[in-house]
This record gives sequence, C-alpha cells and structure tokens, in this order.
Amino acid sequence: MRMTVRSAKRAPLLQVVKSAVATIGAWLIAGWLMPGPLPVFAAIGALLVVLPSVNQSFTKAIERSLGVIVGVVIASALSLLLGPQSWVVLLAIVVAMLVAWAFRATPGVGNQVAISAMLVLALGSSSPQYAVDRILETLIGVAIGLIVNALIVPPVLTAPARRDLGLLGAELAASLDRLAVALPTARTPQQLQELMLEARLLRPMKEAAEESVTAGEESLTLNPRRAARGDLAEMRTLLTRLAPIVTQVIGMTRAYFDHYDDTLADEPTVRAIAEQLRRAGHDVRLAVQLAEVAPEETTETSAIQALTAPLRVRPPASGHWILIGSLMEDLRRIREALVED
Repeated sequence: MRMTVRSAKRAPLLQVVKSAVATIGAWLIAGWLMPGPLPVFAAIGALLVVLPSVNQSFTKAIERSLGVIVGVVIASALSLLLGPQSWVVLLAIVVAMLVAWAFRATPGVGNQVAISAMLVLALGSSSPQYAVDRILETLIGVAIGLIVNALIVPPVLTAPARRDLGLLGAELAASLDRLAVALPTARTPQQLQELMLEARLLRPMKEAAEESVTAGEESLTLNPRRAARGDLAEMRTLLTRLAPIVTQVIGMTRAYFDHYDDTLADEPTVRAIAEQLRRAGHDVRLAVQLAEVAPEETTETSAIQALTAPLRVRPPASGHWILIGSLMEDLRRIREALVED
C-alpha cells in the first residue's frame, strides 16, 4: 500500500494569502459584531469557502450554511431534551449523520452537519440564543470568504485550457501527417505498432483538454472577470470540432493496422487518401491557429483551407476495398468537421 501526504501540484501562493485574509477578516468582524465566545465558526466558514473558483466557493458556502443550521438545531434539541451529558455529544453526531443520510445530503453537507452538532455541544451552551448566534456567525464567515475570493484576483483558468487544446491540435495534425506518410509506403510490424500507439495517445490528450476547458468555464461562473468568456467560448467550439476527428483518426489508424499488407502501397486510391490526410492536417493546424491556442512551436500554416472538393474514387481494383471504404468514410467525417459551410 502506497501512502502520500504531499500533493503532486502545489496550490498557488495567492490562494493561501486569500484564505488567510478571509479567515482573519471573519474572525475580527464576527468578534466585533457578536461579542462573546471566540468566533470559531466564522473562521472555519471563511477558511472552507475560499476555493479555486468563485462558483465552487458559492457551492461550498451553501453547503456550509445548511450544514451548520441543521447541525446546530439537532445539537440544541438533543441537549434540551437529554441535558448536558457527555454521551449526548456522541448521540448528536450519530443523529446528524442519519439525518444527512435520510435527506440524501452531499458528503460536504453531511460532514458539516455532524461537525457543527459536535462543536456546539463541546464548545458552548445549548440555549436557543447560543444556537442562533453560531448560525449568524457562520453566515458572516462564509459571506466574507465568498467576497474575498470574488474580489481579490478571482481565478480565470484559461491558460491551462489554451495549453491543452493547443497540444491536442498539434498532435492531431501530426497524427494525420504520420498516417498520410504511412499509407503509400511499406511498413514493418514495429512501425505499425508505433503508429498505433501514437494514435492512441490522442484519447488522453482529448480528455485533458475537455477537463481544462470545463474547468475554465467553471472558473468564470459567478466571476466578475468576464473578459475571458469569449475566449472560452471559442475554445469550446474548437474542442467540439476536434473531438470527433480524434475518434476518426484513431479508427483510421486501427483499420490500417488491422488490414495492412505490403501490396497496399500499390493501390492508387491510397495515395489520393494520403494527400487528403495531409490537407486535413493543415486544416487542423489552421483551425487551432485561428482560435489562438496554437503552441509556440507550431510551424507557420497557410491561411487558406487545403480541403477543397471532396475526394471521389473508383472502386479499388485489389482486395483492399474494405479498408478503402473504411478510410473514405472516416475521411468524409473529418472533412465535414473541418470544412466551413
């Protein structure tokens, strides 16, 4: 069993600073507005709410508020009914967990209900006024955390989306070029295996790009920094165009791998398909550059689309008609995704 206490990626220092500012601010403001016990609930609420995106902060604020309200109500009710007994704390935790389970609460809400019930009974009184004060204190803390996260440089995750989408486009164009080179030439079994492995790498790259674009869109939800919305919309459009092409390229490579023989290079139609694949690779690079997500190392590409008239071929004279038909159908779908109306 492998255990680790370190994250693979360090959180930004700005996130730590924002959490500290929100926690200190919640402690001071709640202590000033509600003199009495230490404002622990306000500090915890602010600390938990400062998350990588404003949308996540808002969701966490709702979870925290609901959990505290339900937990405080459960703790106060049990304390009034059963008295200030030590075992009431354990009972409150169990009851809080069962209530959260009965209402199908999210894990965040369920944990918060139990923690709040335990803290109320362990730290303070069971009076109704104490319960109301702790609820108000929590609301103050989550509100301050949400405001701090929204006002102090709210994160906009466009850079990872642009990077991953650019890498996907560059590798997709390279895969089209590699297949175009392989089709009209003889290949060894090792070369065929390498071609297949390189094509399969497109799938995790597509998934990474999808996750990055989704994270970027989420970072703009409820975010006052709206200038990047147009960029993310353009990235989503490009990803929608490239995603099916990834599937087609992997399928074409798989068909070529399964049906390859040394006489395939002599088929005239194969050379025509290879030329169309080169043009498709050019148009993928062009689409990536027009969306301004092309990596720096991408070579200069003509601004004119290379895919023009659809390829029309005669039935193959050899026994490769299954492979030719499969490649032609995938090529047709690639063309539909790339050629503008």
